[in-house]
Amino acid sequence: MTSTATPDQPPGITARTLFFVTVAAFGGPLALAALYAPAALADVTGSAGAVTLVGVIAFVAPVFIWLRYARDIAGPGGLTAFVEAAAGRRVALVQAAVWTGSYALYLLYTSAYVVYDVVPPAWPGVRHWRPLLAVVLPILIAGTVVAGRRVAVIAIAALGLGQLLIAGFLDVVAVQHAPTAAAFHLTASNETGHAAGSIAGLFVCGSLPLFLGGEVAGARRAFRRVLPAAFVLTGAVVLLAVYPLARDPAFAHAPVPGLSLVNYDVGHAAGVVVGLGVAASVVAVMLLEYVALTRLLHAVTAQPIQSWARRLAVALVVAGPLSLLVNPDRFYDDLLRPSLVLLWAAQVIVVAVFPLYLRRHGQLRSGHIAVTAVALGVTGFGLVTSITGAGGT
Repeated sequence: MTSTATPDQPPGITARTLFFVTVAAFGGPLALAALYAPAALADVTGSAGAVTLVGVIAFVAPVFIWLRYARDIAGPGGLTAFVEAAAGRRVALVQAAVWTGSYALYLLYTSAYVVYDVVPPAWPGVRHWRPLLAVVLPILIAGTVVAGRRVAVIAIAALGLGQLLIAGFLDVVAVQHAPTAAAFHLTASNETGHAAGSIAGLFVCGSLPLFLGGEVAGARRAFRRVLPAAFVLTGAVVLLAVYPLARDPAFAHAPVPGLSLVNYDVGHAAGVVVGLGVAASVVAVMLLEYVALTRLLHAVTAQPIQSWARRLAVALVVAGPLSLLVNPDRFYDDLLRPSLVLLWAAQVIVVAVFPLYLRRHGQLRSGHIAVTAVALGVTGFGLVTSITGAGGT
């Protein structure tokens, strides 16, 4: 799993393309800024800026751990290859199974979520077309990945660039709407701690590009440059979009807060762009998760990437009509919690074995223990709140 090349997908992804792919992975920024982060802050909008900043800073620890692993290991195994290098193949296979279960579930239920929950606030007329879109969207996603790496990576990178531009527009509108320094006043409470943990957890999908390690030109150096830059940029985009909620907390309770804010300040057409951009942002993460799944399954089984892409396509396409038969809301609700529990369990394993990896190389220091403790706090919070049902989407 620790090989640095993927036989049927030779290196060819440039650092520039990787940057926009990684931007899309961290949320992407538009979905975080316009939808997920405001929802996480709904009970602490008076300290929106401070809480967001604390959440972003807390997630530096997991990013550091990913990067330290990636300094030595780059291949299709991604996080699972890290675990194998630290704790052996048996533990790695457990982590791979947990991680695969999480993202496979995510792929199955998220199309229904996009069609039934994300798109309607921007385009109310879509309600009559939702059953059709719930079937068509998975087909489009599957077709994009089955078409091959070039098509999939270009699509993800383009969606990353597009949503970054729209998120920048949202930031300008938000800052002009209600600038207030009071948003950076932090009041210690259970609510602020929970909100900060929820904000930190929003960046967890930033590890997805690591599964492209065998296909990125100069992967180790590229990841050291790209991941921190994409993370910092995404954090800044989210912070600028949400800290004005301190003055207008009502927006945090809207179905898509960023859409409502732009619709109020700029106009309906601009709001529609933001709303549909949020939907595209979620789809970009779906595409990257699909791509990452094919790489991990290839690394674990040695079967061709395209073979896994086709198998997953069948499951994804079947999930569309199945969600309609079950009921789209119930389909989403029933699969969401197990998906989140598995996601955070997989991340806890990656973090927990990090000191073992460094000790094997004679490089474990007290600072590494501290970073691991913070990262375990972040990932453990995500796991506990997912189990108890107190976590976010």
